[in-house]
Amino acid sequence: MKKYYLFLIITFYAQSSFAQPDIVELLALNDSLVQVSVDLPNGITGNGSGVVVSKEYVATNCHVLANAKGASITKYRDGYKPIAMKADWKHDLCLLKFDGLPFKPVIMRDSKTLQYEEEIFSLGYPVGNNVPQPSFGNIKGSYPLDGSVIIRTNAAFAMGSSGGALFDQQFNLIGITSFKSPGSQGYFYSLPVEWIKRLFDAPDILSLNTNDTPFWALPLEKRPYFMQIVIPYQNHQWSSLKKIAQAWTIQEPKSADAWYFLGLAEEGGNEIALAKENLGKAQKLNERHLDAMIALSKIAYLQSDLSSLEKLKEKVAQINQEQGEIIAQKISDLKNH
Repeated sequence: MKKYYLFLIITFYAQSSFAQPDIVELLALNDSLVQVSVDLPNGITGNGSGVVVSKEYVATNCHVLANAKGASITKYRDGYKPIAMKADWKHDLCLLKFDGLPFKPVIMRDSKTLQYEEEIFSLGYPVGNNVPQPSFGNIKGSYPLDGSVIIRTNAAFAMGSSGGALFDQQFNLIGITSFKSPGSQGYFYSLPVEWIKRLFDAPDILSLNTNDTPFWALPLEKRPYFMQIVIPYQNHQWSSLKKIAQAWTIQEPKSADAWYFLGLAEEGGNEIALAKENLGKAQKLNERHLDAMIALSKIAYLQSDLSSLEKLKEKVAQINQEQGEIIAQKISDLKNH
């Protein structure tokens, strides 16, 4: 199996205070999640996660299966061998085909209806766990790619959870948890359900061998801009971040995140007027872009701009009450001084 060093998934289990599903609701979803096991050429067994998307198919990541000698799924201590597979190696999405499965398929929700900051949760089998483990968070980004979008969340998932499920609050499948960015404060990405639906029509194959590399593991300069910005952003390399973000805004002028990261780069480079302008563009393009509004509130606070803070407080509070209270405290601090 290929190794993709820059995007190895780290073990991390996120806690959250959001109004997320309780244990009974999570257990009800357990019937739709399976463990995926592969026999690797070196004699070691590899593991991943899978989601039952029909009575015949389990969706998982191709990088879980790539170049393995064999694959199977396990559920309730029973093993099942696939009879064929459908593969989209470059998009890292595979469907294992079975002669019929006694498990409940998930309901899928198209990505075009998703909103920034919408509460979500993931379920997968991190290494060492025999029951699906949840991780809670919000949608933080949505990036157009090849007819759908890649979903970024702050719901962390761990090694072994590749191929797991990303759910909305109504328990609809909205993505397949797949890869993360480098660094201790990584971004977590999921593949869209549209790619699953598209793959149903692909021909069956029997081999797990491939020479293809998934889009997220290509050399850095060949990856999408939403991936290229992560390292310079994390390392506060503002000039590099600005260069990438500018190219991103040219390629995708309606991407709120492109303007957001351009604004962050300008703020980091002390180009405050430009930062305000471009962070404002991000907010206008996406009225739920909480991170852009928080960045604008930081600038407004440093400039003692009470009027802007008041406006931002109302908009932020509608999306995230806790962040609204933080801005309210900033307003109070300025008034008291």
